[in-house]
Amino acid sequence: MKNGKKSRAKDSPASAEDALLSRITIDPEICHGKPAIRHLRYPVESMLEYLAAGDSFEDLLEEFPDLERDDLRACLDFAAQSLKLKSQHLVLA
Repeated sequence: MKNGKKSRAKDSPASAEDALLSRITIDPEICHGKPAIRHLRYPVESMLEYLAAGDSFEDLLEEFPDLERDDLRACLDFAAQSLKLKSQHLVLA
């Protein structure tokens, strides 16, 4: 511990999460500024919709060969972190 601060271990869960989230980028020139994977034209929202519809990671990796497993994990982590930041209100019909 230097200067009263704890150093973060390279393989700590927080640094692994940071590495995953770094795969999600926001660029006004790509996907209308929506969160996308690694500056590619794959919106996080679309990947989550595929997964919610029942597609597996393997299905998506086969369909989109330039994606990696960690890209899809990053989409899930991004969604989870987004829910922690915002209050969600569902309208029940």
